[in-house]
Parts: sequence; C-alpha cells; structure tokens
Amino acid sequence: MRSLERHRDVGAYALGVLDEAEAFRFEDHLMECPRCATQVTEFGPAARQLMLYRRATPRLVHPLTRPGPRLLDRLLSEVAARHRAGRRRVLYAVAAAVVCAVAAPGAAVLYASQGERAVPLSATDERSGVWARITAEDEAWGTDVVLEVKDGSGPRPCRLVAVGRDGTEQTITSWNVPGHGDAPNTMRGGAALHPDQIARYEVRTAHGEHLVTLPAG
Repeated sequence: MRSLERHRDVGAYALGVLDEAEAFRFEDHLMECPRCATQVTEFGPAARQLMLYRRATPRLVHPLTRPGPRLLDRLLSEVAARHRAGRRRVLYAVAAAVVCAVAAPGAAVLYASQGERAVPLSATDERSGVWARITAEDEAWGTDVVLEVKDGSGPRPCRLVAVGRDGTEQTITSWNVPGHGDAPNTMRGGAALHPDQIARYEVRTAHGEHLVTLPAG
C-alpha cells in the first residue's frame, strides 16, 4: 500500500471498517506518521457516538451495517475538504451522515446527544494570577472536559479536579507548566461524574496548592 493510500485510511481505521490485515498495516504506518495519529484522535468523538448508537439500537433492528467503499470515500473527502473550517463540527457531521446512510431507524439517538452545546466557564484568581477556561460536555460515560490555562509561575506540575455536589473529588487531568510565559496550555480529560453532579472545578498544584476555582453553576 502506498503512503498516500495509508493516509486516506485514517477515517476507515478510526471508524473500525478496516479488516484485520489492513488495520495491522495501518497501525505500523501510524507509529511513523504524526499527522495520521492526530487525525485518528480527532475522529474519537464520531467513533464514540457511533458506538453509543449501536448499543442503543433495539434488537429488532439489524445491527449497524458497515458503509460501502463509495460512501466511505465521500465522507473522507468531505472531512478533508472542510478540515480547516472546523474540525470538531465536521466530525459530528460525518458521524450523523454515516448513521443516516446505513441505519436511518433510531438515528434520533445521535442527534439528541448533540442537541445542547456546552457553555465555556472561565475565571481568574487574583491571588495566584492563574486564568482558566473549561468547556465541559455531558457524555454517556460522564463529562468530557477541555481545559485552557494561563499560568506564568511555572515550571510546576498541576492538576484539574472536579468537586462533586456530594463532596467527592475526581482528578480530570494533570500537566506540567513548562515555564514562565503568557501562552495558554490546553489539555483534555474526563470525569465519571456528569456535569449536573459537579459543583466546581479547581486547578491545583500537584502538592495541593489552590490556583483557581471555576464554579459549575
């Protein structure tokens, strides 16, 4: 398989439609291609939504069938053409297109999960000077969180903690502040708690020092 063909297989691999031999060859390519590794990660939300739809499909409905080569080629071409316009929006659109094309009954399951978009939360702590912004989305497994942090007091290890309404705490993600600077660092993580179960988010150092709090509402 030529290198160009391997690049085109990134969507098929992420959606699980490659056979075992093709998937094995693509994984060898993936170890040497940072671009494809990034794109496989970006297909994660689409693949996750398809998995959730498949689990929710009634037994009387035939399981989700695999899209044909022509349909897959069209979807991958659309992703490539609209990639720069908004990666996240395109991936959700591809997921919806696949579900509608191969299993129209029950497709509302996917659309319902995308009905409400998350509203970012941001705050700056006057004492520490740390600024943070969180975008949290409700998922079947809990909360998907994207965190942006500006911290000019590095280098130091930090973590983001979700504090539940019942007082429980879960570490969402951790990172190391690289050094002094104004550029924000972006991390992604998840919590088993759902958004309505979270009272606030706290950015702390690895040693427990509080840096900034973002109330969840």
